[in-house]
Amino acid sequence: MNIQFHEASGVFSLNTAHTLYQMKADSTGVLLHLYYGHRLEGETEYRIRYTDRGFSGNPYEMRSNRGYSLDTLPQEYSGSGSGDYRPSAVQVLGENGSRTVDLRYAGHRIFRGREVPQGLPYVRGNEETETLEITLQDPAAGLEVRLMYTVFPSCDVIVRSAHLTNISEKTLTILKAASFSMDFPYGNFDVIHFHGRHCMERIPERIRTVRGQMSFGSRRGMSSHHSNPFVILCDRHATETTGACFGSMLVYSGSHLEEIDTDQAGSVRLVSGIHPDGFAWQLKSGETFETPDAVLSFSGDGLNGLSGQYHRLIREQIMDPRYRGVKQPVLINSWEAAYFDFDAEKILRFARAARDMGIGMLVLDDGWFGARNDDTAGLGDWVVNEAKLGCSMGELSDRIHDLGMTFGLWFEPEMVNEDSDLFRKHPDWALCDPDRRPVVARNQLVLDMSRQDVVDYLYQAMCEVLDHARIEYVKWDFNRSVANCYSHALPPERQGETAHRFMLGTYQLLSRLLERYPGLLIEGCSGGGGRFDAGMLFYCPQIWCSDDTDAIERLEIQRGTSYGYPVCAMGSHVSAAPNHQTGRVVSLHTRGIVAQSGTFGYELNPEQLSEEEKKEIRQQVEMYYRYAGLIREGTYYRLTELDGGEDYCAWMFVSPERKEALVSLTVTHARANGPFPFIRLQGLEEHMWYRLEGTDLVCSGAALMHAGYSFPLTFGEYASHQLHWIAEDRRKENV
Repeated sequence: MNIQFHEASGVFSLNTAHTLYQMKADSTGVLLHLYYGHRLEGETEYRIRYTDRGFSGNPYEMRSNRGYSLDTLPQEYSGSGSGDYRPSAVQVLGENGSRTVDLRYAGHRIFRGREVPQGLPYVRGNEETETLEITLQDPAAGLEVRLMYTVFPSCDVIVRSAHLTNISEKTLTILKAASFSMDFPYGNFDVIHFHGRHCMERIPERIRTVRGQMSFGSRRGMSSHHSNPFVILCDRHATETTGACFGSMLVYSGSHLEEIDTDQAGSVRLVSGIHPDGFAWQLKSGETFETPDAVLSFSGDGLNGLSGQYHRLIREQIMDPRYRGVKQPVLINSWEAAYFDFDAEKILRFARAARDMGIGMLVLDDGWFGARNDDTAGLGDWVVNEAKLGCSMGELSDRIHDLGMTFGLWFEPEMVNEDSDLFRKHPDWALCDPDRRPVVARNQLVLDMSRQDVVDYLYQAMCEVLDHARIEYVKWDFNRSVANCYSHALPPERQGETAHRFMLGTYQLLSRLLERYPGLLIEGCSGGGGRFDAGMLFYCPQIWCSDDTDAIERLEIQRGTSYGYPVCAMGSHVSAAPNHQTGRVVSLHTRGIVAQSGTFGYELNPEQLSEEEKKEIRQQVEMYYRYAGLIREGTYYRLTELDGGEDYCAWMFVSPERKEALVSLTVTHARANGPFPFIRLQGLEEHMWYRLEGTDLVCSGAALMHAGYSFPLTFGEYASHQLHWIAEDRRKENV
């Protein structure tokens, strides 16, 4: 068993392949956090020290022991209003106005597998999965909290969530329900968070934790371009290859909050969950509220080690297993080729040109439905505009399939234009405060996905399209932040539930469509990477990484994304030059190498390409298909440090058997008479020998990882190199 309870000491031990997590309920029933880190033998309760700290009060039953305070003890799930002045994990309003929550241990159970949450994405589990459920109660508040710890041993991951149940006869209102909190009694940490903006998402920023509170999050009704629900706490000297690193990733796509508090004694608390601003969930007697999963992981082998653990878990336990190991076709998307200006004949011309370059899928983007000729009208009217196309969607799809290609289609289900038949018929289906003009973004409003009638309408409308055409792929977009989050279907006292119910409605719609169309691949999108999170990856095995397709900017975007999310999830395309977002000119060679570190496709007009460019694209497509398995399933390593000062960015993939490696490097700053770009490879077998494909150079894994490899000097802007190393069947002692 990977979960153990030691009766004599009361210590719970959660073991993975390389980590240990320990806690215990003390004599007063407070659940104390003891340790999380390298796997070791024995118990770690000895680490807890007690001392009297001024202005840190004592629970009543410990009033004679001034060294015992909830304000100073490391806890597993912090209450509120009960003498702990650090950020709380839970806040509840009782009918009498009380806001105090003081949770104490009431029991536990250990079982194989895990409970499947209702209506939420989750970490799926397998035959090795075990769960510890610890029950905490506050009878005075009428609240019971079941803390769920699900252990994934081989991935070195522990998944936490909390189930809050009203055990009173009165109504409770939950004001905050974090998925987890955890205290680190010792350690000087850096925090890495992932900020950004539209067209520049998940940019890592590494800063020192400060005395007091830091927080990162989103109030936008979406995980957002601006702050990803993933943070890392690491040793201040941790690098890509060395040092202790702790990760926290929320499996959720709505508003979220990550809080980091360093208290008076240097203890650090990390809390993560649904953002409490505007959140108020009514809980009737006997009802339960379930929080989203939070994925915790520890690595002692630096940031690359931590990333690898998240990548493996997401590929194996979060993404739908039907997509595992499937080689998706290289696609071309119509958006940057035509925007709204197209008909069926233009799309077919694109398809023929793309097919001749080896591209396997044509995706028709925005503009095929309703009165949709620009972004001012039509959203919500998911009816094919046959007058614009010149044929039905089924006919267009058949003609594309006759070319030997598959077909994809763009939707933006959760949005509506005021200039649409849907809004004219159901204005109350849009999120909007009564007697107030709404906030408008991109000429659109947000549909109220908390309403079952809205979800049912969208399901029926999308099925009508999908039933009458051969469509293998849907691009699911979400092009604005949520505001005026008011549902006309909920009473005033339940309006604080709207934002979370919105996400539950979106998840329900995705689930119903995938159940009806099991072969359908849905790519998530939100103005690019505005909902790039583990919650969406449960339904969508890939997400459009960013609307910024500039290859040099994508280096930074894709690098930041890779800290938590696998490359196989990153929608990445070669686009035209000069780039539509930045005007930058980058060679087709470099654009291809950068886009290959993702799902790979094209975002350009194939009719405007020269014969030389078409030939190069054919070669790129052939190369991607050759390396697709290595890129999708291999271990990914960042070879240049964050803010390392290099004038290049380098990364690599290593096959699971460590017999093959693909190394890529892009120069970001050309310098006259500069140094040779130099890297040390990672993840190879030290005693194995590797030949650089196309050359006579053979090096040991040890040499490539420790002595390193230098690239030739380059001339011109944004030059790139790609090296394929293949293991040879010989050992060092035989040479």
